[in-house]
Amino acid sequence: MGACMVLYTTIGGLLLGVPRLAILNETIRNLYFHVPMWFAMLTLFSISIFFSIRFLLYGDEEDDLKAVESVNVGVIFSLLGLITGAIWAKFTWGQFWSFDIKQNFTAVAILLYFAYLILRNSIDEEQKRAKISAIYNIFAFPMMIVLIMVLPRLADSLHPGNGGNPGFNSYDLDSRMRAVLYPAFIGWSIIGYWIYTIRFRIRSLENKQLHNH
Repeated sequence: MGACMVLYTTIGGLLLGVPRLAILNETIRNLYFHVPMWFAMLTLFSISIFFSIRFLLYGDEEDDLKAVESVNVGVIFSLLGLITGAIWAKFTWGQFWSFDIKQNFTAVAILLYFAYLILRNSIDEEQKRAKISAIYNIFAFPMMIVLIMVLPRLADSLHPGNGGNPGFNSYDLDSRMRAVLYPAFIGWSIIGYWIYTIRFRIRSLENKQLHNH
């Protein structure tokens, strides 16, 4: 289902027309990829924090494994969101990285999750690693939300909908774009969830083999 929606996003995004907007022009089609990838990232990080809380409540090793694998996939989508945003910025703002407040805070938010992964690899004892990682994850999630959704709105920003800059509205997004964009939110999230489940199953099998030996 997710693959079909992503395929629909790609084909529909290419074939259907878009509003003729100054500066953005055809680059507005990147909206079908850039924003849904951030949405998929948020979905995966939400899954991660859910299982981190479950681990602290029940101490189940599988919950810890689900938490870290959803972060692994979420980080991939965050990097894809950053890359597609940088490419879009090059065409609309003139450079890949303009040190816009949202770009900067987004990079910091991603580094929070890289720190989570580094923290896990620095602790050898399994239960201690899982517990400390879960606690860190629970604090990292709201910090990430503040960094990418709250702080950019409090200062000047080139991003739509931030720092007094108007967001995309009914004049920018017509029915053709909505017909592609909304399925893209669902499709990329399902693709991300599917990748996460595959990674979790692989890691589970690897752990079972290690315990058997």
